[in-house]
Amino acid sequence: MNRLQAAFSKPHPAFVAFATAGDGDTAANLDALVAGGADVIELGMPFTDPMADGPAIQSANLRSLGKGTTTADVLQMATDFRKRHPETPLVLMGYANPMIRRGAEWFALAASNADVDGVICVDIPPEEDGELGPALREKGIAPIRLATPTTDAARLPAVIEGSEGFLYYVSVAGITGKQQAAIDSIEANVSRIKQSTDLPVAVGFGVRTPEQAAEIAKVADGVVVGSAFVDLVGEFGDAAPAKLQALTSAMTSAMRAARS
Repeated sequence: MNRLQAAFSKPHPAFVAFATAGDGDTAANLDALVAGGADVIELGMPFTDPMADGPAIQSANLRSLGKGTTTADVLQMATDFRKRHPETPLVLMGYANPMIRRGAEWFALAASNADVDGVICVDIPPEEDGELGPALREKGIAPIRLATPTTDAARLPAVIEGSEGFLYYVSVAGITGKQQAAIDSIEANVSRIKQSTDLPVAVGFGVRTPEQAAEIAKVADGVVVGSAFVDLVGEFGDAAPAKLQALTSAMTSAMRAARS
C-alpha cells in the first residue's frame, strides 16, 4: 500500500490541505498543516496565469513569483518535506507549462527524485495527455484527474482512465475559493462518480469552514481545502503557521465527528 492509498484507507475521510510553494515560510506552513492533522498535502507550483484559481491563490502565486520561486525551488521544498514527513503523501498541483517545458520525462524524474506521490495538472485534459500521465505512471507517481459538475457520463470514462491515487471532484463550475455547491449536488455527483470507479473521491473548491468540511465528509472520501489556508498566509505572513495548524485541527475534528 502506497502513501496515498494509506491516507484514504483510514477510518475517516482524508483531509487534503493546499499551500502555495514559496508563499510565506513554506516549510513551516507545511509542517503546521501536518501537525494539525492533514492526511495529504497539496503543494501548489506558482504560475503566472493560474486560470482555475480565484483571487486568493492568484495572489499567492504572485507573492511567490515575486520572491523568485522556481520549479527547482518547489522540487527542493518537496524533497525537504519528505525528509521531515516520510509518511505523509505529497501532491504537486499546478499547470502544464512548468511541468512539461523541459519534457514530461524530465519532470517525472525530478518529481520521483523528490519522492512526490501524485501530480495534479489542471490544464491538460485527459484526452490530450499522451506524455505527462504516462511519464508519471512510469515513475510510480499518481496522475490525479479532475472531474466537475459538467463531466457527464459520456466523458467520465476518459477522466477515470489513467487516474490514480484519488479523483478530485471540483464541486463548482468556476474558480477556487469563490463559491460552494449545495451539499445535495455534491452528494449526487460523488455518488454518480463512485458508480464508475473504485478510486477515492475528494471534493474541493469553495470549502472554507469546518462546518462545510463536515457536511462534505459525510458523502465523500476526502475534502480539499486551499483558499482558506492561503488567505491566512497572505494575512499573517511568517506568523501564519499557528493559524494554519488551528484551522486544520478544527477542520479535521469536524470531519471526523461528522462520520463517527
